Amino acid sequence: MTTMDGSGWVIDADRLRRDFVVRHRAGRLRRERRVVRAVDSVSIKVAEGESVGYIGANGAGKSTTIKMLTGILAPTSGSVRTCGLVPLRQRRELARQVGVVFGQRSQLWWDLPLGDSLGLLAAIHRLPAEDAQRRRAELVERLELGSFLATPVRQLSLGQRMRGEVAAALMHRPRLLVLDEPTVGLDVLSKEHLRVFLREDQAEHGRTLLLTTHDMSDVQRLCERLLVVDHGRLVYDGSLPGLVDRLGARRVLVVDLLEPAEPLHGVPGTTLIGSEGGGLRQRLAFRPEETTAAAVLAAVSARTGVRDLAIEEPDIEEVVRRLYRSSGR
Repeated sequence: MTTMDGSGWVIDADRLRRDFVVRHRAGRLRRERRVVRAVDSVSIKVAEGESVGYIGANGAGKSTTIKMLTGILAPTSGSVRTCGLVPLRQRRELARQVGVVFGQRSQLWWDLPLGDSLGLLAAIHRLPAEDAQRRRAELVERLELGSFLATPVRQLSLGQRMRGEVAAALMHRPRLLVLDEPTVGLDVLSKEHLRVFLREDQAEHGRTLLLTTHDMSDVQRLCERLLVVDHGRLVYDGSLPGLVDRLGARRVLVVDLLEPAEPLHGVPGTTLIGSEGGGLRQRLAFRPEETTAAAVLAAVSARTGVRDLAIEEPDIEEVVRRLYRSSGR
C-alpha cells in the first residue's frame, strides 16, 4: 500500500525543527526572551506496517515531534507528511487515518459508559452503522471489554480504562497508531495483556505503530526498530541488537556444568562475573565484537563438561543510558 502522494512512507519528516519562545524574569522590571529548540533537524521515514519505538529522556523532544506529526503543532522549519497528508493543513483528513492513545490523557467521555463513548466515536468518524457495530463487537471481544461496557469511564480501573482507550483509538481502523506512554501506571498483568493485543493487532492488520515510552519492556516486546532522541536530535535509528552492537554492550553466557569446577577465570575474551552452587553454574560476560558465544562455549568445554547453557542479553535500559552518555548528555 502507498500513501496518497504515491510514496511508501506512512511518516516522512525531513529536517523537522520546532522552536519555542520562553520569557523569563531578568530583574525586577525586565523580562528576557529566549528561544528554546525542542526538536532540532529530525528526519524520520516510517514505512507501512513498521513498529517503531521513539524514546528519549524527559524534555528530549518526543511529545513535540508527535504533535507535529499529528497536526497539533506547526514545525518552525522542515517538512512532514503523515499518511501522505500535510498534518496541520489536512488535520481533518488525517484524523481518519491516525489513532492516538495518550497514557496521561483520555479521549473517552468521563461521565458516560464506555460503550456510549465508543458509539460517539463511531459517529464522529462517520462509520456506517453496520460497520460500527461489527467493529465494536470485534474490539469488545479482543480487549475483553464486555463486563464493563455499561460502566461510566470515571469508575473504571486504570487497566480497564486503558483497554477502552485502545479500543477508542482503533474504532475507525487507522493506518497509523500512535501510543504515548500507553502502559504508564498499569500493573504487570495489565501491561502484558495490552502488549499481547497490540502485537496481535499489528500482525493481523499490518498497522503502523509508533510508540513513545519510558518502559523499555514495551519497546522490547512491541518494536522492531528504535529511534532515540536526545536534546531534540536523533542520535540513533536502527534495531535493538544494532544498538547493543554499536555500544559494545556485554552479553552473558550462563553455563551449567556437569560437576562443580573452579571459577572459570582466563577464558579468552570473557570476564567471570559470578559462580553459584559451588561452581556448578558460572556466568561469563563477553563483548560480541570481540568473541562469540560459540567460541566461549568451546573454550569452556575444553576445560570442563557443560550440561546446559543460556544467553542473557544486555539490559536495554543500561544500553540506552550509555547511548545518552556517548552523545554528551
